[in-house]
Amino acid sequence: MTALLEVEGLQTAYGASQVLFDITFSVQAGQTATLLGRNGMGKTTTVRSILGLTRALAGTVRFRGERIEHLTPDRIARMGLAVVPEGRQIFPNLSVKENLQAFAANRNACAQPWTLDAVFALFPRLADRARNMGNQLSGGEQQMLAIGRALMTNPHLLILDEATEGLAPLVREEIWHCLDQLRAHGQTILVIDKYVQRLIKLANQHTIIERGQVVWQGNSTQLAADPGLWQRYIGV
Repeated sequence: MTALLEVEGLQTAYGASQVLFDITFSVQAGQTATLLGRNGMGKTTTVRSILGLTRALAGTVRFRGERIEHLTPDRIARMGLAVVPEGRQIFPNLSVKENLQAFAANRNACAQPWTLDAVFALFPRLADRARNMGNQLSGGEQQMLAIGRALMTNPHLLILDEATEGLAPLVREEIWHCLDQLRAHGQTILVIDKYVQRLIKLANQHTIIERGQVVWQGNSTQLAADPGLWQRYIGV
């Protein structure tokens, strides 16, 4: 497989406080990968650095073979990288339909791109709520909308930051089912979440971050075989 995203030696700081130290990992085209670790260990900062929202001190980020660590966030997004951010950040004063239409673009040059109808087929609940404003949705519906909005850009890479955080168990399962479908259709995905047992079934490759450093990398078979690793670096 070809590496779609390559992060090598990434270092990032907020002011005088360095947060990331030589983060290195890659995501192959068509792969589902994860970033794991406890809260505050650098996962979201890694995503922000990839997206150009937080400037890297050192290291390289390549997307589709091109270095992007010095590009602006809008330029990176136009290259086909989409994020479902922590906190969802949907537009509260736009309807569900308007939230989706505002992001419509075929950045992956798909022969069968994501459309309103396709997103509504993936999330029937959004179809039922198409005329509702963003601030009238439940937390689960907002997360579905945030995923649908990202898909409407038809990205090469979809990043989900805390994909199921704060959701009820039944809604969380709906999100996992959606990600299973996206993976089956060949969408490249990078997921940040804490539900290791579910991620083992979903993803191919895993990277664990502790205090801004990569402490472990491996596949699902290796991660499943070492529950002690979960407790050491992921468990609360």
